[in-house]
Amino acid sequence: MAVFTGAGVAIVTPFKENREVDYEKFAKLIEDQIAGGTDAIIVCGTTGESSTLTHEEHLDVIKYCVEKVAGRIPVIAGTGSNCTETAVYLSTEAEKFGVNGLLLVSPYYNKATQNGLYQHYKTIADSVKIPCILYNVPSRTGCNIAPETVVRLCKDVENIVGVKEASDNISQIVRLMSLADGKVDLYSGNDNQIVPLLALGAKGVISVLSNVAPRQTHDICAKFFEGDVAGSCQEQLRAIPLCNALFCEVNPIPVKKALNLMGKGAGTLRMPLTEMEEENAVRLEKAMKDYGIL
Repeated sequence: MAVFTGAGVAIVTPFKENREVDYEKFAKLIEDQIAGGTDAIIVCGTTGESSTLTHEEHLDVIKYCVEKVAGRIPVIAGTGSNCTETAVYLSTEAEKFGVNGLLLVSPYYNKATQNGLYQHYKTIADSVKIPCILYNVPSRTGCNIAPETVVRLCKDVENIVGVKEASDNISQIVRLMSLADGKVDLYSGNDNQIVPLLALGAKGVISVLSNVAPRQTHDICAKFFEGDVAGSCQEQLRAIPLCNALFCEVNPIPVKKALNLMGKGAGTLRMPLTEMEEENAVRLEKAMKDYGIL
């Protein structure tokens, strides 16, 4: 049984002007997502600026999200780290709060061999009882999880259930699914590749786009699963200019700008992330208007 099927939002963490977490705005973002049909909330991922949260903030945000969602949809917590011990700590604490699953980014900067990745992930998964989803994003981590390693982990470790694939390498993902033997729940990590990965058997997407277009992102998946592949494809293609604008600067700079343009109060960013360049902000605003969300 998949942790979730459909569109999961990689939700932003809103900050006040003094860069403290803005829990009042966070509550409103959560409610907007649930009202918009989002199928799951992924908290404290890349889009949630987890890399600049203290451990205490990280866990507080996860706990708050679980309490606010109150079981209405699944909550998956980003608890990965390039330090295995830290990832175990965050993961075991998040499990106590009642999250439905964990999203575990591959070790960054220090990297690892494929055997090191296997041991890293197995150690984390063995420390908890809840499902774990691997997160492969080599453009950020400098470390690629090979298809063979993903499949080995999903087959050997009972609660490692799948992978969020953001490698951009469709050939690698095809190889992964050819080896998977039904043991790997695949999620697209790129909003511009939802339909292609659904066609390969993906369960859904972990989405940045869903922050600003939850219903539309949900519908891309729902239409596909209902058999309306043409309708799903049409929605995917219609969203491409907005997807491109949302990634014209490093995530989550554009999506926070987009939410602020919508009056959602996502607030500021934490350094080293900085406010969007004016030229790109104009491009983003136009794409949002063309898409019909502004």
